This record gives sequence, structure tokens and C-alpha cells, in this order.
Amino acid sequence: MAKTTRTGLIAFEDGTVFRGRAFGAVATNVGEACFNTSMTGYQEILTDPSYFSQIVTMTAVQIGNYGICPDDVESDGPKVKGFIVREISPVASNWRSNISIQDYLAEAGIPGIEGVDTRAITKKLRVSGALKACITTEDISEEDAIQRAKDFGGLIGVDFVKEVTAKEAYQWDPEMKQSTPFTVVGTDLNLNADKTEKPRFKVAAMDFGGKFSIYRKLQHHGFDVHVFPATASVAEIQAIEPDCVFLSNGPGDPGAVEYAHATVKELIEEYPTFGICLGHQIITHALGAKTFKLKFGHRGGNQPVKNLETGKVSITAQNHGFASTREELEKAGAVVTEINLNDETVEGLRLKDKPVFSVQYHPEAAPGPNDADALFVDFYNMVAKHHA
Repeated sequence: MAKTTRTGLIAFEDGTVFRGRAFGAVATNVGEACFNTSMTGYQEILTDPSYFSQIVTMTAVQIGNYGICPDDVESDGPKVKGFIVREISPVASNWRSNISIQDYLAEAGIPGIEGVDTRAITKKLRVSGALKACITTEDISEEDAIQRAKDFGGLIGVDFVKEVTAKEAYQWDPEMKQSTPFTVVGTDLNLNADKTEKPRFKVAAMDFGGKFSIYRKLQHHGFDVHVFPATASVAEIQAIEPDCVFLSNGPGDPGAVEYAHATVKELIEEYPTFGICLGHQIITHALGAKTFKLKFGHRGGNQPVKNLETGKVSITAQNHGFASTREELEKAGAVVTEINLNDETVEGLRLKDKPVFSVQYHPEAAPGPNDADALFVDFYNMVAKHHA
């Protein structure tokens, strides 16, 4: 008997429907549709908490060829609401892989669709802007799926951080197993070796949906990482006597997490602070400036960013749907340090009178592949100078 091929569909709030072959879980989810232009890194995308509530379309033609490597995930499991690709690789070939993407999503309850025109979906989102959508691999009608997409509440004004933040405070990798030096066999080249002994600093990392790779990078660059839930109070953070503060990435509308705005407003008065993505946007709100929703967001590993102070252009990895308002930042006393060369939106800021800076992109995600890695060095040097 021939194997039955399951079908699935994605329906948009405007009534457009794309049908394809189902993979992953038998399920129906709603969320905001977006696209990512990365050629690799699909498992990092699937598990990035910043994608909570979103249905992701990959523009790369084939996905899944190296399976899922457990050491490379960015959280405790997939956070997307759905996954759409042109073709799922029938073979997963990698010595580090322990499961195929099909089985991984099935176990996590996430529906996927292949065999659709991902170029058409991408163009649609670029022209129309972000759309509410429903993805289903169950037997429901197109009309039902369209209505479910329309009924989705969207991202504006919604706090999704509370869905992905740590439940309680903890120390990241206290035995430093994730900082084991990597050495090329047969040589004396230690790619993580530091020729001098430097003091380690204690960083309080506020988890708005932080990626594991960021904590690894902080640890590699001389920080002992103590993670706090997004709702942690200033007093709780002060209790561990940190040397500095880090503000992580995360999902949803940065304007909706007002409790974090208030906490960060106090913290930046006392501690050297570094923010990434949502952390950057929360600093924006803490300063009294605002953020706004982008038409279709920046998601991929090829976003060009120019540093206005040095003239240097870096290729960056990004994943965000909101941006900071430049005029309001400058009125609040911040210096806009970097802009996106595609649309000139704000990509970085620093304060004139405090050791505080942030970027909208993801320096830990190996863009360029190492264009932005120096930001962790800059953070370390800033903290060292502050405590000198």
C-alpha cells in the first residue's frame, strides 16, 4: 500500500491560502507570519525564544539536511508556532545530529508545511507587511483557518516575555563546561585561549527570552553569568552584588513590558549595562523614548549595519519586528551609534554619561561570521574600566 501524504495549509488574515505537504506535528496554530533569509541555522531559529508566537517561512530552498544537533539549540525546545519551507531534506546527515527536523517538530507539537512557494509568501509579506496567519496540518476548512488567523490578537501591546523567561534565578553553567577551550588537534592553536589572566566579572543577565549562545559568549569573554527572570526586582539583582548587567533578546512588543522598563531605568543608573535586541529596545523605553513596529521586520544573517562613529560596516544576524525611534533617543540624551543600511533604522546606541550601550542585532549568532564578536570584548573592557 502506498504511503499516504499528509497535507497542510497556511491561511492569512487577508484570505490568501497556500497548501502543501505536512510534516512535524498534527496540529493547528495561529501567530504572526514572518520570513528569515538565513541559509543555515534553522535549529537555532526554531528554538530562539524571540520567535514565540510567530510562524516562520525560510527563504533557503532546502532545510533539514544536517538534522538537529542538541548542543546548538538556543532554548529548551522549539518556540515557533509553525515552520514553512520549500523542501524538507529526506536525509539528515551529520555526526552531531540525533534526530531529524521532522521528528523534532513532531515531538514538540509544532506543525510544518513543505512544497509551498516560499518566494511568493516572502514577497507577500514584504509588500503587505506582517500578517496574522493560521498554520494547520489537521483536517479543517480554508474558511475556518482564515477566520482563526483573523481572530489572532497580534503582537502589538502583548507581553510574550512572561511566556519564555526563566521561572527563577539561576547561575549559567557554574562548572564552566561550556567554556572548555577548543584546540585544533595536532597544533598548538587554542582558539579560545587568552594569553593573560584577567579577572572575571559577575553579570546579572535579565532573561527576556535569552538565547543560550549569548550566555556562552558572555562566559567565554570573562563573565560569570547569573540569570534572572524578567520580573526580577532591582533589590533581587543587587543582592548578588553584580559587577554589571546584561539585557537579553526576547519576543513581542517591547512597549508592553513596562515592569522591565522601570527596573532597567534604575539599573542603568548603577551598573555598566549591555543590551541585545529586546534588551536594546527596553533601554530605549527606560530612557523615555519609544519603539515602533516595522513593516515586516529584519530576520536573517545578512543585514548590513554601519557604525556612524567609525564608518565600519558589519554583516549582522538579526531577528526583530520592532525598532527604536531615533529622534526620541537623541532627545533623551542617547547617541545613535549604528544604523541599518537597508532602511536606516537604529541598530545601536550608547549613553553619553553612563557606561551603557546596546545593539539591535545579534553579535552571538556568528554573522560575518565574526564581524560583531568584538562587542563582547567591548563590554568586558567597559566593565573593567568602570571597576578600575
